[in-house]
Amino acid sequence: MSNQNTPKPDDRSDNVERLQEMAQNTKKNIKEAEISMEFAGPEVAQKIKEKNDRRNKALDAFIAEMKDEAEARKKGLK
Repeated sequence: MSNQNTPKPDDRSDNVERLQEMAQNTKKNIKEAEISMEFAGPEVAQKIKEKNDRRNKALDAFIAEMKDEAEARKKGLK
């Protein structure tokens, strides 16, 4: 009987592209949230601002990871 629970191989060949897409989506969400913040009450606007702060931190992390992945790809590590 074969083991059907074997993990898939770790394929990171498209990591940079996936991270770029995630960063673009995050930027879009930030812009859309800023627009909606104009029409929101003060409490909701504060929550949107806090969420956008978290999005900006995530965006910084995406960019740093893209750089790492691109450098690793250049060196032939991935």
